[in-house]
Parts: sequence; C-alpha cells; structure tokens
Amino acid sequence: MVEFTLPKNSRVTEGKTWPGKPGARNERAFRVYRWNPDDGNNPRVDVYKVDLDDCGPMVLDALIWIKSNIDATLTFRRSCREGVCGSCAMNIDGTNTLACTRGMDEIKGDVKIYPLPHMPVIKDLVPDLTQFYAQYASVQPWLKTETPQPQKEWRQSEDDRKKLDGLYECILCACCTTSCPSYWWNGDRYLGPAALLQAGRWLKDSRDEATGERLDFLEDPFRLYRCHTILNCSKACPKGLNPAKEIAEIKKMMVERQV
Repeated sequence: MVEFTLPKNSRVTEGKTWPGKPGARNERAFRVYRWNPDDGNNPRVDVYKVDLDDCGPMVLDALIWIKSNIDATLTFRRSCREGVCGSCAMNIDGTNTLACTRGMDEIKGDVKIYPLPHMPVIKDLVPDLTQFYAQYASVQPWLKTETPQPQKEWRQSEDDRKKLDGLYECILCACCTTSCPSYWWNGDRYLGPAALLQAGRWLKDSRDEATGERLDFLEDPFRLYRCHTILNCSKACPKGLNPAKEIAEIKKMMVERQV
C-alpha cells in the first residue's frame, strides 16, 4: 500500500522561545515561521514576546520591532507600509494578507505568521515569486496598438475609463494567487488569478488594439480554464478586488467571439 508522507526535512518543528523585553508589562506572543537554507535544518516556528507598549498597532510594526529588538536575523519583505507596494504579503492567522494593513487587534490569541503558501521559500517569510512575475509578464501588461501614436496622448472616454475600475488597482502582492487551490495543483501552467486579472485589465482597455492576440494566448486548457471559481482569490485580496469575476468575464469574451 502506498503511504504518502512529507519528506523529513520539510516537517516544521518547534523552534526557540525568545525572551521578551525586560520590564515589559503588555506582551503578546508571535509564532513566526523560520527557515534558513544555509544551515540544513528543518523549518521551525519561533516564539517572540512583543512589548505592545513599545510597538505600533500593525503586524508589520511587530515584525520590525522583533528584528530591531530581539532577533536581527528574522527576514521578511516590506517597503511602503501603506498597502500600496504589496511587499509584505504573508499568511497571518491563516489568511493571506498584507502585514502593514493587518492590525494586531483583529487577531485573537497568538499571532501566527507564515510565508505565502505553496511557493518556494527563499528564507523565513520571503517566498520566491520568480514564476509569479514571469506569468504576469506573459500576459504582456502594456498597451499594444497598430494605430500611429498621437502627438499628445491616447484619448479615452470617461465610460471606457470606468471599465478599468477594480482591475488597475492590483498591487501584485500574490495573496490571491497563492490562496488558489487550482494554482497549487497546476501553478506551472495555470496563470493564476493575479495574472488573469491583469490580462482582463488590458482586454477591457478601449485604447488597446490586440484583443484577438490576447485572447488567442489565453485560449488554452490550463492558462485560463483551470479556474474552477473556488473564490478564494476574491476573499484573500487585501485591496477588495474580485479576480474570480474578471476571470469569468474573460471566459465570456472567449464564448462571444466564437458566436
């Protein structure tokens, strides 16, 4: 009988419980995933005690506090701290979200922090997004035209501009894509919610003149049609966007052009 088990070196073990700040009266425990590719050890979960009286209100504030006051080796991405860049995307309390916009007061009990799921990990909370960005680039996310370029700008009506609402706001944080079971199963061939949302953004742009070419690229059993409308992507998006709806719109465009 076949027995399915994880490799020994993939099992997450209990790590170190770090001492808190001396004299702290208002502490909270953070359970943080740690993995260093250079030491040959299994991934582990370290426990940190954060002094809430000396720390900002967001989860990212706590991670920065830990790195500054307890463990300088903790590795994670962050940049804008305003929910704009998407750098600090991670799995917090079981949900893919941005650490800079997730308040500690929204979480009950210990704060559990892991890297985005089902992606190779570079170190600690940093996932390898090489494939994610390659898939984004594959949809050619730029204006494609054959008409000679105007002297000033490509004009667009207000109504046509409104069609892009809910699409252009994507910050490519990968929260939606890494929450999608279809992407977990076929991530090498299925483009994923974020890339398809961006594909839809250019398909709906009235200034773009490559609609047929873009649809031809997506007409594939895996690139588009691996979406089974599970809706994890729409639930996970920290910007409140709806990738599942846009993927359905693209499928509709595929049918309409065959009529």
